[in-house]
Amino acid sequence: MAQVATSSQVSSKAYLAVVVAALGYFVDIYDLILFSIVRVPSLRGIGVPQNELLSTGVFLLNMQMAGMLIGGLVWGILGDKRGRLSVLFGSIFLYSIANIANGMVSTVSTYAILRFIAGVGLAGELGAGITLVSEVLPKDIRGYGTTIVASVGILGAVAASLVGDAFSWRTAFFVGGGMGLALLVLRIGVAESGLFAQVRQQAVSRGDFLLLFRSRERAIRYLSVIIVAVPIWYVVAILMTFAPEQARAMGMTTLPTGSRAVMFCYIGLAMGDFASGVLSQVLKGRKRVVGVFLGITALGIALYFLIGHRSLIIFYTTCVGLGFGAGYWAVFVTMASEQFGTNIRATATTTAPNFVRGAVVPLTSLFQALSGPLGVQGSAILVGVLTVGCAFVALTGLAETYGKDLDFIESGAR
Repeated sequence: MAQVATSSQVSSKAYLAVVVAALGYFVDIYDLILFSIVRVPSLRGIGVPQNELLSTGVFLLNMQMAGMLIGGLVWGILGDKRGRLSVLFGSIFLYSIANIANGMVSTVSTYAILRFIAGVGLAGELGAGITLVSEVLPKDIRGYGTTIVASVGILGAVAASLVGDAFSWRTAFFVGGGMGLALLVLRIGVAESGLFAQVRQQAVSRGDFLLLFRSRERAIRYLSVIIVAVPIWYVVAILMTFAPEQARAMGMTTLPTGSRAVMFCYIGLAMGDFASGVLSQVLKGRKRVVGVFLGITALGIALYFLIGHRSLIIFYTTCVGLGFGAGYWAVFVTMASEQFGTNIRATATTTAPNFVRGAVVPLTSLFQALSGPLGVQGSAILVGVLTVGCAFVALTGLAETYGKDLDFIESGAR
């Protein structure tokens, strides 16, 4: 068994891992959200007609998320087979190069291919970083480390909004790619997880994605982790990305911009992630905190549609509130890392967030399909009710993981 450090014995390399993972996630979120920020100006810039902005935007967003689904599998398996650090280096290099290339596109087809490639690269950052931080920090302060990673990372969306508004959409893509390449230098001093190094010497299956489904209990555990977090991306992908369309359907005369809606939402997300992460440490529990924040999210969705149309100030205020309620991403990824053994921890922790993000594809497809008979507003409300309701049900299928010793493996028994 690996020796477990106490909070007073944490090395400087462990703290460096937290810093690097946090900055890496900052760049990851910047690049991930940037398309939502520059969707309209970039599509207009390459000649997409006004009446095709929504459908083309949904297509490109789905291409990015499809790339993240595939990337989540690839990077997760590599994280358990080759190590957490290899994923941190490889993923950020790929999405940095792809986003620089995004700043040079001139056609929708090229844009789609590059969003897919960027999605593949973006898929590895969070899972590998959270897995590494969870394994190098003592269990009594583990939640604080993952909270710092998530809270700092979320601010990348605020940076994306500011850069996207201040500069051209091409420059915004160049900035994201440049930040990612610069971060590679900082990662040289980060050490590999001791728990992974130990398991690597054992004759045990590592990075076997199908192992997650070889027992009914483990499969329910994994699927429940994913479903619990889907409302977060419902808020971002449907209520924020398509804020102008939602506001128009609600009868607003002065419409909000997608970039501002995303920025205010992510300000709330950063505050929510910090609050939920710290609260889970103080209360020594993850599940009850997720339940509380799901309730706040449900209330925020209701207020978005009931009073958001009254003025731009009220609309953007509801965006902050929605972001705060959906700000349990830090607790979610911590739960994902704590639910599974070291031999498939990176696989689970990397794929789960990307399946959550990838859920944007069926969510936006359902939203688009229902917007005909129900309208943009009615469709968004119904999809929201379904996602939040399923999340509450899924939460009941998860065990409490606060303070759990992570020095264990998952067997292949059926």
